Parts: sequence; C-alpha cells; structure tokens
Amino acid sequence: MTRRQFEELVADALDTIPPELTAAMDNVVVLVDDRHGTDPELLGLYEGVALTERTSNYGGVLPDRIMIYQDAILDICETEDDVVHEVAVTVVHEVAHHFGIDEATLHELGWG
Repeated sequence: MTRRQFEELVADALDTIPPELTAAMDNVVVLVDDRHGTDPELLGLYEGVALTERTSNYGGVLPDRIMIYQDAILDICETEDDVVHEVAVTVVHEVAHHFGIDEATLHELGWG
C-alpha cells in the first residue's frame, strides 16, 4: 500500500468522527510515519496536552501531534479490509487521547 493510499484511509477515518467532535479538536495535527523510533510495533501515538488538561495558561505551543504508523499497522493486517479497520480504530483511539480519554477507558469501550 502506498503512503498516499494509507493517508487517504487516515483521512477517511477522521471523516467518521462526528462533526461536533472534530470542531472541538484544537491545535492538533494528524500525521503518518513509517514507525515509531523506539517502539516499532506501536500503531499510533498522541503527543501533547489533552483538551481536558489545558488551562488558561495554555498557548503559544506547537500543535499536539497524532502519529499513525503505517508499517506497524500493515505488519499486523492480512487484508486491505483489516488495514481499513485498524486505521479507523487507531485514529479514533488517538483522537480520544486528545479529548483526555485514558487507555483503560478506551479498552473498556472497545477502542483499545
């Protein structure tokens, strides 16, 4: 799968998030990379200050980053349908971190 095709899957996954939630996303960028540098099996990563943790002092910072790791996802998928599903789950999972939802809650909700 090409990078462009994979990025389109990420964009499609973002489009499935309800508009009222995407409108609430603030100062965050979603990027695709091959793999995480120190954890090559990691599928995605949110780096930043969750919306629930931002105070009135928040400002003047670089955007939060949601990284989706293409090669790691492709490694665990057997079919294109598997890739579509895993990208969707990973994108929702990392966006949820932007909203302050922790790992335990995501696992309870089936997005782990």
